Order: sequence, then C-alpha cells, then structure tokens
Amino acid sequence: MAFYILITFIVIVLIILVSNVKIVPQAEAYILERLGGYQATWSVGLHVKIPFIDRVAKKVPLKEQVVDFAPQPVITKDNVTMRIDTVVFFQITDPKLFTYGVENPLMAIENLTATTLRNIIGDLELDQTLTSRETINTKMRASLDVATDPWGIKVNRVELKNIIPPATIQEAMEKQMKADRERREAILRAEGEKKSTILVAEGHKQEAILDAEAEKQAAILRAEAKKEAMIREAEGKAEAILKVQQANADGLRFLKEAAPDAAVLQLKSLEAFAKAADGQATKIIIPSEIQGIAGLAKSVVEVAEK
Repeated sequence: MAFYILITFIVIVLIILVSNVKIVPQAEAYILERLGGYQATWSVGLHVKIPFIDRVAKKVPLKEQVVDFAPQPVITKDNVTMRIDTVVFFQITDPKLFTYGVENPLMAIENLTATTLRNIIGDLELDQTLTSRETINTKMRASLDVATDPWGIKVNRVELKNIIPPATIQEAMEKQMKADRERREAILRAEGEKKSTILVAEGHKQEAILDAEAEKQAAILRAEAKKEAMIREAEGKAEAILKVQQANADGLRFLKEAAPDAAVLQLKSLEAFAKAADGQATKIIIPSEIQGIAGLAKSVVEVAEK
C-alpha cells in the first residue's frame, strides 16, 4: 500500500515539474508573475517556474501585426463629412509595457487612430484630403508612434485604405471627371484636326512646288529641243549649201580640166540663163555676145525638128 502511495506521489511530482517547464518559441515573449507581481520576461528558450507561486501572465507576440480598423467618420475643413478606413502596422517592442501599460492595447490604438485622423483631416479641405494620402499617413504614423511608446508599441506604418466621400460628392466628382475627359478629348481632337490641316496644306504646297519645278523643267527641255532643232536645221542648210558649192566647184574644175573653147563657154552661159528663166522673173537681159549663139542654137533646133 505504501508503495503505491509513493508511486502516486512521484507521478504527481513529475507532472507538476513537467507542467512548470515552459519552452518559449521564436518571436514570442512570456510575462512571468510571482505572487501576482511582475517577476520577469522570458525570451526564446527553456524556462522553469516555481509551482503554485509563479505563473505565466501573458504571452506576447513580437511579430509585426496588422490591424484593419472600421471606417471612421471625419469632417474636413470645408465641412464635408466622409469615412476613412485605416490600416495600422505595429510591433511590440517591450512586452512588460504592453502587458501593464494599457488595459486593451488594440482598442486603445483604434481610438487613438480615430482621434488623430480627425485632427489631421480637420485641417485639410476635401481636395487636399483626396490628394494628400502620403502626407496624412506620415503625420498619423508620427503621432501614433509617440502616443503608443509608453505602451511598448512601435507604429511602423499607417495607410489610408479607403476614403469614402458622401454620395453627392461622389456624383459631383464623377461629373467633373467626365467633363475633364470630354475636355481633354476635344482638345486632342482639335489638335489632331489642326495637325491634319497643316499636313494637308504642306502637301499642297509641296505638290505646287513640284508642279512648278516640273513645268520649269519641261519648258527648259522644250527650249533645248527647239534649240537643237534649229541647230540641226541650220546645220542641214549649211551642209546643203556646202554640197551645192562643192558641186559648182566640181563642175568648174571639170570644165577647166576639159579646156573648152569660147563657143562651149558661151553655150554653158546660155544654159545658165535658161535655168534662171525657169523662175518667176518676167524679163531677162542677155548680153550681146550670147545673143548670136542663142540664134544659132535656135536655128539648129528648128532644122533638127524638120
């Protein structure tokens, strides 16, 4: 009987010892309390607490956390009410301060985010709010980081996830955007038509220049052709005159080589006058020396005809 009691006691002691051995995982920290007061912060590794005296009060995650808060109603400087959805990225740097600094850290961060956002948006107008997200994010991060430092929390980043203006403002913004798009479209269309007109005018100008150059070139070619024709015609006439003169010179040379007497020469002169008579002259004056030969030649012709 005593043996079983001893075995049971040993098992109970072992269970108690094992239950008081704690292993802290990576990226976590344990807050240890002894008799209700803060005792230590356990980091990564194996730890043993005193049974019934020590207790793990809180397990604190050390990873960066992301909290998406519900849209908060805010009023701008020009009295426009809108809702803004924020996202806060934070990390616990001091587990002790995080455990004992504030009752509900996430609720505290949410309320602090809402009040800080209202203060910042209250100094901005609607247009500035819609176009100054980065400025708002920077101001909120700086304010929240300072305010949450006593809680052992470091705010790394704040983002405005969504800005929801009133329905009337959204309709007005959509109409303005549509008007801007139509205006830009009209400007682009006018610029395109202007460029097209300029290009067409430049094309007509270039075409007129080319036509003028072509006409000028054609006139030059016609003048050169006419000049060439006149040159060739003059060369032909000169060649014809040269050939006639050459023929006359050849005839005179033949006569000279034949050594004709005076009667033959007078006869040739008569033939020359006969050729001259074939023209349109109405009167021919024949020298007296040739008239006798002309009568003789006529008599010979008449005898031959009989």
